[in-house]
Amino acid sequence: MSTAKYFDPDMPSQINLKKQERFNHKILAAATQQESRRRDSNRTRHIYTVSELTQNIKQILENSFPAIWLEGEISNFTHHLSGHIYFSLKDENAIISACLFKNVNQRIKFKLEDGLKVICFGRITVYGKRGQYQIVIERIEPKGIGALQLAFEQLKEKLFKQGLFDSVHKRPIPIIPFSVGIVTSASGAAIRDILKILTTEAGFLRIVLRPTVVQGEEAKYDIAQAIAEFNQYSPRVDLLIVGRGGGSIEDLWAFNEEVVARAIFDSDIPIISAVGHEIDHTIADLVADLSAPTPSAAAKIIVHKKNEILKNLGERCLLLTSAIREKIYHLEEGLNLIYASPAFRHPLQRIEEFQQDLDSLTHSVFLAIQHLVQIADQKLAAVSGKFQALNPISILARGFSLTTTIGGKIIKQANCLKQGELVNTRLAQGSFQSEIKKIEDK
Repeated sequence: MSTAKYFDPDMPSQINLKKQERFNHKILAAATQQESRRRDSNRTRHIYTVSELTQNIKQILENSFPAIWLEGEISNFTHHLSGHIYFSLKDENAIISACLFKNVNQRIKFKLEDGLKVICFGRITVYGKRGQYQIVIERIEPKGIGALQLAFEQLKEKLFKQGLFDSVHKRPIPIIPFSVGIVTSASGAAIRDILKILTTEAGFLRIVLRPTVVQGEEAKYDIAQAIAEFNQYSPRVDLLIVGRGGGSIEDLWAFNEEVVARAIFDSDIPIISAVGHEIDHTIADLVADLSAPTPSAAAKIIVHKKNEILKNLGERCLLLTSAIREKIYHLEEGLNLIYASPAFRHPLQRIEEFQQDLDSLTHSVFLAIQHLVQIADQKLAAVSGKFQALNPISILARGFSLTTTIGGKIIKQANCLKQGELVNTRLAQGSFQSEIKKIEDK
């Protein structure tokens, strides 16, 4: 190797020569190192297999990025039958494959879909069979909105489109239920508040408690099962209160699950949802037949209806009492008038007057009937005289006769007869038959 020194021809001679020497030393060292690498390359040459190279790249990536947060937009979303989810994360200039295994997927509350911008936490790895680097996601959340809030909005929109919130499906709340079922925790504040109000102000109620888990992953199944059991329970309760006391959105999440919403919708028993505080709103509130802001408010709804009916009955009792008293007053006045009347004070005298009136009326009726009979007799005699005058027998008695053919036809003209014809003649007393010998029609 040449050991010649390198000089910068533009460097002024007055410049410190030590700087020039250091520069030349660096150039010489670089040349020496390059020559050494060339000699080593000629002596040994390592050839990688594709698997080896991929494995080395995988180790470098996984060691360099053991856990990272990554932001991007979901595309090419695929939910495999195995339960695993595969998609791509992209921005304006690049794209990376992503994998979300089943055990992580089961914990996600909201729905993943194409176009959703998310923030993921995971590790970078290489899928060897494709030589493709990817991120295996361990946590994922929507960008700009909480995961639970997004899940709430997605399920709310889905159930709204399916008609679960429609008022036409709402069952009427009984005016006075005689048995109430309660679905809540047996040790929570909610059941204490409900029982305190119902036992104090509605002691006639039969209360049935079905203790449930109201928080955690298993709560949704326990609540849905409790509602189904009450619908199968005999004798069936008149009304259900489903709820729990206040808490964070995570604590109340069981009442935002689809399985609980559908159990409420499918119930034949009217349901009052009573979840959390007044500021809390759940899917159960939207599906239920009536939503109460708190468990205490749900109990007060039942008591209020009872008190309202009692108040209404009290008002009607007052009106009825007043009407009865007024009626009694009028009857008393009428009775006093009767008591003060002469008939009441001298009843026999009044009876004698009635007897005289009756005799007078009887005589008047007898005279009227007698007069009517006389008039009827006169009319009957006149009609009878007319009948007698028109009676053919009476005419015959005056010397007339009635001649008919053998067939009974009355003979009015002689030219209707024939010689030798037989005829019958009726007289006032008897009749005879004769034969025509001679006919004269004038």
